[in-house]
Amino acid sequence: MGSITLNAVEKWFGDVQVIKGVDLEITDGEFIVFVGPSGCGKSTLLRMIGGLEDISRGTLDIDGHDVSDQPPSQRGLSMVFQSYALYPHMSVRDNMGFSLKTAGATQAEIDEKVNAVAQTLKLSDYLHRRPKELSGGQRQRVAIGRSIVREPTAFLFDEPLSNLDAALRVEMRHEISKLHQSLAATMIYVTHDQVEAMTLADRIVVLDAGEIIQVGTPKELYNQPANVFVAQFIGSPKMNIIPCSVSGTQYLLPGGRNGPYDYSEQAVSKLGIRAEHTSVVPSGQGQCDGSVEVVEYLGADTFILFDCGELGQISVRVAGESELNPGDVMGLAFDKAHTHFFTESDVAIR
Repeated sequence: MGSITLNAVEKWFGDVQVIKGVDLEITDGEFIVFVGPSGCGKSTLLRMIGGLEDISRGTLDIDGHDVSDQPPSQRGLSMVFQSYALYPHMSVRDNMGFSLKTAGATQAEIDEKVNAVAQTLKLSDYLHRRPKELSGGQRQRVAIGRSIVREPTAFLFDEPLSNLDAALRVEMRHEISKLHQSLAATMIYVTHDQVEAMTLADRIVVLDAGEIIQVGTPKELYNQPANVFVAQFIGSPKMNIIPCSVSGTQYLLPGGRNGPYDYSEQAVSKLGIRAEHTSVVPSGQGQCDGSVEVVEYLGADTFILFDCGELGQISVRVAGESELNPGDVMGLAFDKAHTHFFTESDVAIR
């Protein structure tokens, strides 16, 4: 079992409150990802779950038992950090089996578990090596393997891929995803990379300034963001946010363009549209005109940044190549089915 419940959890450093009354239920076997900007409290919250930071107020339950005052060794959790924290003088085999050795396991038990985990993580050929003889990805797999052999209640990952290059990050992301599927274990993962969050998570917890802003599946957060913060944090490039007002069944943009508005009339002040839901059309058509500022060709896609005057800059994703060049003036059309509206206080209108 590996269910974890946070009840009105707070963290104070002196007079400064960094975690502000967090309530969260994590079910057994779930992959939860904490995301948010630097300083939002995601790593602090993870360390509180692991017992590395005290809980100032509130309680933490693991499998229905209050462990708020228990030390890390008694919580049955295992942490994988950004730094591999391997013993440089030990072999891979000894690094992976060290926690079992200190717990009093027999050598036969240690060998059996280490060999099984090494096979799962494709480390069998490296068990005799020391950490300095391994690549960054291999060292991270050793750190993960060291956690697996303990058979913990849940795994806690604190930005484990941050030290890897782009190609290794993708490879290790796949390995962690497959590992979760094979172990069916509870995993809590902290990252600032929203691509990691979208591809790994069963549910994403978006944090800002020590508070949970929204919890949901990747699709829920992408399609139904609770506010402008979530709308622009989830998705790449970030959602375009444009000044807007409403009159009857039409939304109005500065400059006189308009479009359909199907919601009840409210104090709308912003329209949101993603780059992939915006089409390039001839000038004078669509919701606005814009002058091309930057064209970024990425192979399968091209990102184009338009200067749209009073509406600000609007990014557009085009499949494949684009013949547009800086200075070209084109129209931009917004997909009605994927248009978002927000109040003056940035709250989404459903």
